[in-house]
Amino acid sequence: MTMKKRTIELLAPARNLACGIAAVDHGADAVYIGAPRFGARAAATNTAEDIGRLVEYAHRFGVKIYVTLNTILRDDELQEATEMVWQLYRLGVDALIVQDMSLMRLPLPPIPLHASTQMDNRSVEKVRFLAQAGFRQVVLARELSLQQIRAIHEAVPQVALEVFVHGALCVSYSGQCYASQACFGRSANRGECAQFCRLPFTLMDAEGRVISRDKHLLSLRDMNRMDRLEELLDAGVTSLKIEGRLKEVSYVKNITAAYRRKLDELFACRPEYQAASWGRVTTTFSPQADKSFSRGFTTYFLDGRGEEVASIDTPKSMGEWMGTVKEQRSGYITVAGVKPFHNGDGACYIDERGQMQGFRINRVDNGRLFPSAPLARIKPKTPLYRNYDQEFEKMLDRKSSERKMGVKWSLWDVPFGFVLQATDERGQRAALCFQAERQLAKSPQSEPIRRQLMRLGDTPFEANEPVEISFSQPWFIPSSQLADWRRKVLEALERVLRVTYPRELYRIHSTSHPWLSTTLTYAGNVMNREARLFYESHGVQQIEPAFEQQPVPGALLMRCKHCLRYTMGWCPTRQQGSSPYREPYYLVSNDGRRFRLHFDCKACEMQVVKDE
Repeated sequence: MTMKKRTIELLAPARNLACGIAAVDHGADAVYIGAPRFGARAAATNTAEDIGRLVEYAHRFGVKIYVTLNTILRDDELQEATEMVWQLYRLGVDALIVQDMSLMRLPLPPIPLHASTQMDNRSVEKVRFLAQAGFRQVVLARELSLQQIRAIHEAVPQVALEVFVHGALCVSYSGQCYASQACFGRSANRGECAQFCRLPFTLMDAEGRVISRDKHLLSLRDMNRMDRLEELLDAGVTSLKIEGRLKEVSYVKNITAAYRRKLDELFACRPEYQAASWGRVTTTFSPQADKSFSRGFTTYFLDGRGEEVASIDTPKSMGEWMGTVKEQRSGYITVAGVKPFHNGDGACYIDERGQMQGFRINRVDNGRLFPSAPLARIKPKTPLYRNYDQEFEKMLDRKSSERKMGVKWSLWDVPFGFVLQATDERGQRAALCFQAERQLAKSPQSEPIRRQLMRLGDTPFEANEPVEISFSQPWFIPSSQLADWRRKVLEALERVLRVTYPRELYRIHSTSHPWLSTTLTYAGNVMNREARLFYESHGVQQIEPAFEQQPVPGALLMRCKHCLRYTMGWCPTRQQGSSPYREPYYLVSNDGRRFRLHFDCKACEMQVVKDE
């Protein structure tokens, strides 16, 4: 009995065309990239021409291209959004990642829709509703535990589940953060997040006493679930997502390659899982996640609450731990560690005031680091990190990977000439007949023919099986003629791959199954008439306008799984310590704005409210 395999997708980010191609080359099964407009990263938009080029490049390897259209839309934008979706569909885009429910009612082409994490997808009921509405894939909230993910899959097995496995974290549930809009007039739900959560704050109690001063109390570490992939797949996840649509190409290369390698090792042990795309990836470097941007790593509530998730000292990249400061002399420092620094590296540490300090290494000599500028005194045994590895970055600046599809050549003679056929690793084939005068060879030709057909150069193919030659006589074929035949057959095979690409077509149908409640507050993010009509058709009777349309005094600006009371050791449910400070607590920004904290222990959440 043949074992049925589950197809697993490694989903990588692309800021632009170059990042998208790098993601494909380094092992992505799918790539998500910003649309020309209406993406949740306004700084990462792309032209239709570039998206089309990425689609053409990716599809030869079976790599899917998803386009993000995950902002909420105004009424005057609906027509433009509709036209843009049709354009993306004609370019061959595989799916759209969306937030606004108006898209369920617009006259769209038969393109699959994926429910963005901006929809706040964290319950069985929500995911079931979305599946019934026609969403083909649902991006779950980052905060869910392994147990919660498994429960959703078991309850709604018909929908594909996508989870984040790596990258930067929003402190608020995605789609439920209004701090940037309230404070700076820049809506996160419109792709213009001002990074409010990365600012420094002073934490004060109800009596004005300072609990913590000038710390990045809402800034989180970066997610890294590389060692938990098997558990996620066993829980029902089919798409593993790397965050980073604002990241540079070196990040995309390194992190995509790291997860591709990990997944391939997993598939070798668990044959019931297989990659969603094809082609063999070879890299010229050893990927290492902590060499790319990171604030330190966390699995982020995958096991429930327990590990520390915050990066309160700095919102900047710390990079990889290199050792501790041994001594500091005039002009240089020595480090007790096992990893070597290089000339030009960037290093950093947390000083005695709890502030991040960094310096560039001008020269390394016998374990001594000579900084490019004078350093303040560093306390011995201070941990030292490398947040820029110059040698590693140089490797990534060059061509660092290639992706090839295996082909098998078959050559045989016919009365009027020869037939050359190429068959790829999935069984797709192209064969061309070439009329040619047949000449008997004066010497054996099998080896010269094989060498010529194996020369595939810069094509996306590699010949990884013996060439099959079936001649009735030992014929001679000039090398230049055989090279021309090889080129034409490979071009024909690429045409076959384009024609046979397994594109999913799906048209959303009107549904009327009930929404989770009969009311929607501003947190429903309803900003246009079509979204309103969608919810009304699903039983919602009272709908408040989006926060961006009508600010709400005393509104809850953030809902956070991260909890400062827990961080301080004062959780009444999970910790024994009690706070010496009087609640409510307040976050005070450097410009004097105050934000009251509310702790909902039943929901295990911290809520941030602007103090009016």
